[in-house]
Amino acid sequence: MKSTAPGTDISEIEVVNIDQHGFWLYIKGKEYFLPHDDFPWFREAKIKDILNVQLLHGNHIYWPALDVDLSFEMISDPDNYPLTYT
Repeated sequence: MKSTAPGTDISEIEVVNIDQHGFWLYIKGKEYFLPHDDFPWFREAKIKDILNVQLLHGNHIYWPALDVDLSFEMISDPDNYPLTYT
């Protein structure tokens, strides 16, 4: 018996792992690590809320339950987007 080839990957965005340091986000064939030190909004978030992520307009990443919006640039190079409080 021979298995058929797997189908096309339909997930453009997916959380692939979560640990105490942060989580890995798979977006359009690339994997990104979002450490809690750089993205503190996720540190105390429920797992189900982190997993509920949407890719909007091809480059806008949104977590509706957390009301967090990020761009590819922000997760690719967080040093260029330091957290500031006023």
